[in-house]
Amino acid sequence: MSTLARISALARPVLGNRDLRRVELAFAAFNAAEWGVWIAMLVYAYRQGGATTAGLVALAQLVPAAVVAPFAAGLGDRFRPARVLMLSYLLQGAALAATAVALLAGASALAAYALAAVAATAVTLSRPAQAALLPALARTPGELTATNAVSGWIESASLLVAPAVTGLLLGMSGPGAVFVLMAALVLTGAAAVAGVAGPAAAGPAAEGGTLAAATEGFRLLGRERGARLLVGVLSAQYLVIGALDVLFVVLAVTVLGLGGSGAGYLNAAFGAGGVLGLAATAALGGRARLIPPLLLGAAVWSAAFVVLGVSRSALAAFGLLALAGAGRSMLDVAGRTLLQRLVPATLLARVFGVLESLSMAGLAVGSLLAPALVGLAGARGAVACAGAILPLVLLAFLTSLRAVDAQATVPVVEIALLRSLPLFAPLGAPTLESLARSLTPFTATAGTEIVRQGELGETYYAVAAGELFVTVDGARRATPMRRGDGFGELALLAGVPRTATVTALVDVQLYVLGKDDFLAAVAGHAASSREADRLVRERLHDAAPRATIVP
Repeated sequence: MSTLARISALARPVLGNRDLRRVELAFAAFNAAEWGVWIAMLVYAYRQGGATTAGLVALAQLVPAAVVAPFAAGLGDRFRPARVLMLSYLLQGAALAATAVALLAGASALAAYALAAVAATAVTLSRPAQAALLPALARTPGELTATNAVSGWIESASLLVAPAVTGLLLGMSGPGAVFVLMAALVLTGAAAVAGVAGPAAAGPAAEGGTLAAATEGFRLLGRERGARLLVGVLSAQYLVIGALDVLFVVLAVTVLGLGGSGAGYLNAAFGAGGVLGLAATAALGGRARLIPPLLLGAAVWSAAFVVLGVSRSALAAFGLLALAGAGRSMLDVAGRTLLQRLVPATLLARVFGVLESLSMAGLAVGSLLAPALVGLAGARGAVACAGAILPLVLLAFLTSLRAVDAQATVPVVEIALLRSLPLFAPLGAPTLESLARSLTPFTATAGTEIVRQGELGETYYAVAAGELFVTVDGARRATPMRRGDGFGELALLAGVPRTATVTALVDVQLYVLGKDDFLAAVAGHAASSREADRLVRERLHDAAPRATIVP
């Protein structure tokens, strides 16, 4: 099957579900607007007062968003997520439209900056609300899988297309035209989700109140030095990206002679490199040590910007930015994977929530750093200096990072076992490694009943060593189960009682996977979801199911 055919097959369930189709179309409009207006406002601010003004305007947009983000993340649980999502789009659209009017009417720059900050703050409502909404709209695990994939495509496409379109509009008209188009897109998105009812509110705020819930992740990092160090490194890259957002404008207008539209094209080149660089991260899952690829990514990033600082060719600038984007992808994925290895699974969501907030703060600080670098070293020197920040941070903490890397063990045996199971073999390396960490070892002596026919099931079992026999309605199957077999999936996928009894024939070594982790892994990958659907149909309708995978 061709790549285009696979994309079409995966997108078809989303297009066939009216509510999912509306939500994803609105999400596409939201992503395009988020990138477009950010670049347009920086170009406008630069024209008003140079790099310093651009940096201050970026700060004015990011600080309110960073403060609001931890509190906004919980609104999708306390209120109907579909209504929160629509409200976020309405607020963004209204603020963007008002900004467009201010720009086109020649109103004061301060008014335009304030309105843009309102829109940037409203952005923090959208993604958490959508995350709470999508599982309730999907009719099957396959639809949820397809929707997650489509959302990823939309974000990647926006990273490439929106800056390029913004560049065209800036060259043909100006920032006001960008805000007009993006306001129209976001308001169209609000109209699209207006007809989506979605689920009711999940419930009241967590015990301890909204403030306690918002600060829980910060308290956890205060106790975990290794996680705190990794979060700091990952946040530092956003400090550099915040500086680069401003420096791209300086490069385009002052150095490369591309005009304000060139800032959009430079951003698109950096984004293109990031997307291409994701292919290089496929080998990171299961790798015993992640600091070497993290350092390699930082070195590629730094070298590209150092060369960019001395190059005078616009064509070379686009190529170097693509290379820098690829290096940044490797650094980011390696760092996040290492953080996942280090932090207990029950704490990951809160730690990554803190990382999101600190990333926005890093963007804000970086936007202020850019004008200072331009003043000290000039436009080209500022680019080279920005590229050197992250390698210097890594070198300063290299010994500690290596110690963290050594402590974060990789479940190589568990990963190999999961790869041998049809349900999990298609999973990507990072997902497979994360799932392997959720496995719990379980041993049983010969004659022990592992599961009994008719009982409720909340776990899945993978056979690592030994043999087991299967009994259905008192009749024993001829073929025993061995390493590479698994059982228990039907009770989890179809919600039915156990349909067979599985007993240890000799002493056995098993790995147990809980229901939530099992369903999240299967529903989160297209091929695994299809295999699960096939197994459910086979187990429920086939009178003679295979002995190698028994419910």
